[in-house]
Amino acid sequence: MRPKILADYMAHHKSALKRIRQNQKRRLANRYYAKTTRNAIRKLRATTSKSEAEALFKDVASMIDKLAKKNIIHKNKAANNKSSLAKYVNGLS
Repeated sequence: MRPKILADYMAHHKSALKRIRQNQKRRLANRYYAKTTRNAIRKLRATTSKSEAEALFKDVASMIDKLAKKNIIHKNKAANNKSSLAKYVNGLS
């Protein structure tokens, strides 16, 4: 998807143009953090070693909490993700 340039908007004030720039920058950063976390979740689910999974789970849970704290994902979704991952890790032998 092509990022929109400022000429694509009908902003009439300098402050509105600045807000558009800020929103675009934050949107891209949020997408990066969310995608990185999803990849970490995939990596954890692909792990079959319990000790390795426990070490990964600590990092992944922290990443999920940070996303929820910044309102990138809903806090209930974060709780559900952490719960299902904890079940997976505890089920490994």
